[in-house]
Amino acid sequence: MEVILADVLGYCMGVRRAVLAAEKALEDNPDKKVYSLGPLIHNASVLKSLSGKGLSILEEGNIQTVQEESVVVIRAHGVSPQVQEKLSEKKCKIIDATCPRVVGSQRNVRDYSRKGWAVFLAGDKNHGEVLGIQGFAQGDFYLIQNESEAEEICLSLPEKNAVLLSQTTFSPLEFEKIVNVLRNKYKNLLKVMNTICPATRERQEALVKLCQQVHAIVVVGGKNSANTKRLLQTAQKYCKNCILIEKAEEITDSFSGFDKVGVTAGASTPDEDIEEVCKKLKSL
Repeated sequence: MEVILADVLGYCMGVRRAVLAAEKALEDNPDKKVYSLGPLIHNASVLKSLSGKGLSILEEGNIQTVQEESVVVIRAHGVSPQVQEKLSEKKCKIIDATCPRVVGSQRNVRDYSRKGWAVFLAGDKNHGEVLGIQGFAQGDFYLIQNESEAEEICLSLPEKNAVLLSQTTFSPLEFEKIVNVLRNKYKNLLKVMNTICPATRERQEALVKLCQQVHAIVVVGGKNSANTKRLLQTAQKYCKNCILIEKAEEITDSFSGFDKVGVTAGASTPDEDIEEVCKKLKSL
């Protein structure tokens, strides 16, 4: 069997930065409790490894129970100013590992809200990044998950300018559909900011290219990861034989019948998981 890797796969800059920040926090604070605010990334094996080193998960609803002066790592998704304030009130040492691209979106939402603009955000409901960004809005804020919601939304925004941004891991194709719908509906949509991370687009493009070279696709990554699930959806459009797995052990002998298998991985998938999957495939 020939195993072919996508040109772009695995850890993105923001995730790698967050993992390194957590590891450094554990090293620098051996006598303190170290938390990540919510699961640091959407990858079970990485979370298990960090837990073994002493990293605990602190849910936003439990901030009041945390011991004062604990160390809290803000994950790449970021959080709202209100959550940061709660951590400060508990005198926590905050290590902000918010992805710089997410920080940019937070600032844009804050700045346009202060100017009185309505803010549209293309994104997934209840996604950590979306909830954090929404916390920076100081006026009209509308979350749109897909083209259908854009068509159904009915707002009266006379004389109010509007801006549209996107979750960094959102589908580029779906974003364009939303843009087209909203531009036709609202003449005051004066600013469209494609804030999808280039890494998301690059992974999608590399996967489409890979599908043309192989008989089957293995997507490696957390099954609760938005960007990983979108990789699977793309693979299914271009290849009949696709699976999403978190670990190499999930690969079945059924894949032994394929001469060429492509491998891609979500932005929260570490190199070692990808390597184990390749070894398993080659052993079939």
